Amino acid sequence: MTDATSAARWRAGILTAVLIAGGGGYWLGQSGQSDAPTEAGSGGRKILYYYDPMFPNQKFDKPGKSPFMDMQLEPKYADEGSGAAPGVSVDPAARQSLGIRVVAAEMGSLAATFDVNGSIDFNQRDVAIVQARSGGFVERVYRLAPGDVIGVGTPIADLQLPEWGSAQTEYLSVKKLGKPDLTAAARQRLRLMGMPEGVIAEVDRTGRTGGKLTVRAPIGGVVQTLNARAGVTLATGQTLTEISGLETVWLNAALPEAQADLVKIGQRASATLTAFPGEIFTGRVIAILPTASADSRTLTVRVELANRGGRLRPGMFAVVALGGDTKPALLVPSEAVIRTGTRSIVMLEKGDGRYHPAEVVAGREGGGKTEILQGLAPGEKVVASGQFLLDSEASLTGLTVRPLEAAQ
Repeated sequence: MTDATSAARWRAGILTAVLIAGGGGYWLGQSGQSDAPTEAGSGGRKILYYYDPMFPNQKFDKPGKSPFMDMQLEPKYADEGSGAAPGVSVDPAARQSLGIRVVAAEMGSLAATFDVNGSIDFNQRDVAIVQARSGGFVERVYRLAPGDVIGVGTPIADLQLPEWGSAQTEYLSVKKLGKPDLTAAARQRLRLMGMPEGVIAEVDRTGRTGGKLTVRAPIGGVVQTLNARAGVTLATGQTLTEISGLETVWLNAALPEAQADLVKIGQRASATLTAFPGEIFTGRVIAILPTASADSRTLTVRVELANRGGRLRPGMFAVVALGGDTKPALLVPSEAVIRTGTRSIVMLEKGDGRYHPAEVVAGREGGGKTEILQGLAPGEKVVASGQFLLDSEASLTGLTVRPLEAAQ
């Protein structure tokens, strides 16, 4: 026998010994392992594992007390759910310890109001712009500055208007002719130049001309701009000052776009301000602006408020109560609705000790109640407490959520 043949036989013997040893080790390892718990429960039912109903994702091989809660572990049977209607079954004795509470969906009236944030702003429709009606110059400016609050008739500036003086001289000359039609035409020319009736009457009474005019505030409010300065030459139509009125103010409220259909123009609104605790200011919605904020996804609702005494100041923060008319709605407790981010789910009680998830479309909320627009019928019972445990168990067992179309 050659040396090559002997070496080959020697290597084959070594390989056989290794395979035998490996197989024996594998058999020993398998024989030392136990299958999934196979002990029988009451009635000879096969137990798959034990679990804590409060933490159903954690499985245990042996019975005992839960390491999470002060309660005994529950068995999970292999035949659980077979031959029965689909759903999560809870032992009657465990319902109380789990705190499961069931409430029937019923028709009712949901509080129509909801709160949003807002701030006070000037009423942009209550603005007065004072301009020079004729060319001239500013002779005097009264002690005013932007931001001052003034009353109606407050003097702003004294103007010297040479064109007015020449027109008044011409008017007096025509008046002396004693021709009413020419006098009326000359008087109308003074009006067209922007001369107030009081100035014209003064010229008629005294027979003296004067191109001086004291400009006064046509409304009370806040001086926004003041362009009049002593010695400044004026052109016809040049703006002297701009005044924002304070008799009414706007309250601009940020309305979430998801609630846009709940607010209509003309509805009443009430507001509370941190500056005046305990007081309620009421007004009406006068506009819903057509554009939405891209950052906050809100619409601007404009409410007009009376501003008695000028107490409401632009920039003040307010909480605004908005809403429409109260309408009948199918209501469930708000805590019964499980919002997953993509849909809303409730746990239904099937009447035989079993629970089943159902998809719903939730609407408005208020007073601890949520409106159900689709997915439930009046009288169906939903779980209002302990529903998250049941939903978790339903997910573990692979229960199919009842779709919206299946609801009656």
